[in-house]
Amino acid sequence: MKELIFFKPFFKQVLWGGHKMKDFYGYSIPGDDTGEAWVISAHPNGTSTVVGGTYDGQTLKSLWENHRELFGGMDGKEFPLLVKIIDANDHLSIQVHPDDEYAFCHENGSQGKTECWYILDCDQDADIIIGHHARNREELQQMIGGGRWDELLRKFPIRKGDFFYIPAGTIHAIRKGTLLLEVQQNSDTTYRLYDYGRLQDGKPRQLHLKESMDVITCPHTDADTMGAVQKYDGYETRILVDGPYFSVDKWDIKTQVSISQLYPFMLIDVISGDGMLDTRHVKAGDHILVPAGYGTVHCQGHMELIITHHGLTEPLCT
Repeated sequence: MKELIFFKPFFKQVLWGGHKMKDFYGYSIPGDDTGEAWVISAHPNGTSTVVGGTYDGQTLKSLWENHRELFGGMDGKEFPLLVKIIDANDHLSIQVHPDDEYAFCHENGSQGKTECWYILDCDQDADIIIGHHARNREELQQMIGGGRWDELLRKFPIRKGDFFYIPAGTIHAIRKGTLLLEVQQNSDTTYRLYDYGRLQDGKPRQLHLKESMDVITCPHTDADTMGAVQKYDGYETRILVDGPYFSVDKWDIKTQVSISQLYPFMLIDVISGDGMLDTRHVKAGDHILVPAGYGTVHCQGHMELIITHHGLTEPLCT
C-alpha cells in the first residue's frame, strides 16, 4: 500500500505536566499540565487517531484489528509498540516496570514494559535517574525501607540528543525540565517506589512497594546500546538500540535519502525540521506509520527522524 498514515496524538494531563508540546510542536494541548502525548498508540488507555487519507478518523487499534495487512499479517492480539512524547515540568515518581512474565501473571495478561528515551530538549541543569547502587536485595530492601533515596539512586546530567535504554526491572525517573520521545512496549503498567510525598486531590498517590521489590533488577547493570554515527552524502544515521522489543534509529537528513521499508511496519517520528516524505510535507511533531509493502520512502529536506520497527522482526523482503 503506497500511503503514509499520519496520527493525531492522545493527550494526558498529569500532576507533573507542562506546556512544552504546544511551544515546540504547536499541538493543541488540553491544558498547561499536559505531560504525555501518546503519538502512536493502540493502547485502550489512550489511542491515537488517523488524520487524513484512506483511514481518516480511525484509531490505530482499529487498524490493527481490522486491517492486519497493513502490518504484514503480523500475529498478536495487540499492536506491540507505543510511542509517547513526555513533558516533565516537575519530577516524575521513582518507578520500575515489570517484564513480560511478571506482568502476564500479575497484571491480567498484560505485556511487560521495556522502554527507551531520546532527549528532545532539556533545561541546562536537568538530570535523570537510571538504576541504583544496592549491591544485593537485602541492601536494596534496607535502603528503600529507610528512605535512603539519595544514597540508593543513580542520577545523571542530561543534554539534548542523549539516548537511554530502560529494560524492564530498571529503577528510573524522568526529572523536571525534560522533554523526550519514548518508545516502549505497548503497556501502561508502572510500579511507584517513591513520589516525593506529593498529594493529588489531597491524597498521596499509590505506591507499589511489594511489586517493585519483586521486579527490580539487583544489582543494577547498565545497558550500552548506541552505535557510532555513520556519515553519508546528504544524511547521517545512528543505531540507538536494536533489541528484543524494538529497534530504533536516528536519521539526520541534510538534503535527501531513500529509506527502504522492509518490515511488517515502520514508524517515523519527525523530531525537528521539515521536508518531504515522497509527496507529503512533514514537520517536527508529525508521527507516521509506514505500512507493509510500501517500498522506499524518499526523504528530502533538513530534518531529524526517529525510525522504529518491531524488535528482531525479520524483513519481509531483501
